[in-house]
Amino acid sequence: MLCAGKKSYFAAAVCIITVTSMLAVSYLQLQRLPHQPKVIQEGRRCRGKIANSTITALKGNKTFIISPYFDDRESKVTRLIGIVHHEDVEQLYCWFCCQPNGKIYVSKAKIDVHSDRFGFPYGAADIVCLEPENCDPTHVSVHQSLHGNTDQLPRFEIKNRKAETFSVDFTVCISTMFGNYNNVLQFIQSMEMYKILGVQKVVIYKNNCSHLMEKVLKFYVEEGTVEIIPWPINLHLRVSSEWQFMQDGTHIGYYGQITALNDCIYRNMERSKFVVLNDADEIILPLKHPDWKAMMNSLQEQNPGTGVFLFENHIFPETVSSGMFNISSWNNVPGINILQHVYREPDRKDVLNPTKMIVDPRKVIQTSVHSVLRAYGKSANVPMDVALIYHCRKALQRDLPRESLIRDTTLWRYNSSLIKNVNKVLSQTILRAQN
Repeated sequence: MLCAGKKSYFAAAVCIITVTSMLAVSYLQLQRLPHQPKVIQEGRRCRGKIANSTITALKGNKTFIISPYFDDRESKVTRLIGIVHHEDVEQLYCWFCCQPNGKIYVSKAKIDVHSDRFGFPYGAADIVCLEPENCDPTHVSVHQSLHGNTDQLPRFEIKNRKAETFSVDFTVCISTMFGNYNNVLQFIQSMEMYKILGVQKVVIYKNNCSHLMEKVLKFYVEEGTVEIIPWPINLHLRVSSEWQFMQDGTHIGYYGQITALNDCIYRNMERSKFVVLNDADEIILPLKHPDWKAMMNSLQEQNPGTGVFLFENHIFPETVSSGMFNISSWNNVPGINILQHVYREPDRKDVLNPTKMIVDPRKVIQTSVHSVLRAYGKSANVPMDVALIYHCRKALQRDLPRESLIRDTTLWRYNSSLIKNVNKVLSQTILRAQN
């Protein structure tokens, strides 16, 4: 016995504490050691086919890899954004191939399934692996075992390896475009409003859309505003167009929207000062400032140390029209004319309005749709007299009489520039095809 011969209560207490401490240290060492990269092969060239799809299924273990990103905010790790089955995936390993010495390191992954699964069996996950200390790997493979042949594993390029100077101030992340999306007019209006407000890049995770919408996307891609990320998630999982699991046999909600949002944050972490998380039918309208840059400068000055800014969503029902801005050349374009919808629903008693976000991506670890799950620093709710989200869609409070709605013409401050810019896009896309 380690404590034999000690008869006093004090000595017994010391003894118990000592043993407990030793066991705790041993346990922590056991927990840490499997995560430390270790060499399993030497003198090999990096092989294996480089993955070029947005979503890559790993063989037989209910794991899908989107993309790995270098993350040194706490320690030197590779963080893979992925989708996993929350119960069936328990163990994964990162295989790093270090050139030119040809050493292959294996690091046990920490699998962190995001808490916002909304009941679905599959959810967004961070697959985090410590990197070798004396190697800056450019690619990583993922396997369910310490043993295997790297030649048979897909290799993923590790992004964000080099810090970059911000190329843009604002990037909007739209996820996901699905359901043969055809709200063409409102999409163009949103895009042009984003540009008026200071956006330089819009990233769209596209599952599918109409043929007409494809023409519009092609225009914005060629213009340099839009980046399309193919999102064929329905080839891998049974997707739901609902946000909550309905016991209907589907695997993941809203076409994997949360995974796409997290990928978009990391994808733009080194190239965009701010990332805006909202849908294509939502516009953050500043009330006190002319654009987002002036608004964010003011908000950051008032909220030092804050990396997440939450904006209240307000519904402008598409069924209630003002009768203004009935522009004849727009009438044959499918979709909603937002300039005609300036009546918003009042707040509901005891119901909090959902929010969308403008974030500093370098301060975000994990995000959900309406708030971040993990971040460095603080979050701030932006007062409604500073900005609100204009959201033109189906009414939530369908039985409200028109006189109960609030007339809010903030959008009309931009009508002259918006009409001119929308007409320019239509003349080069939709109207040109019709003539």
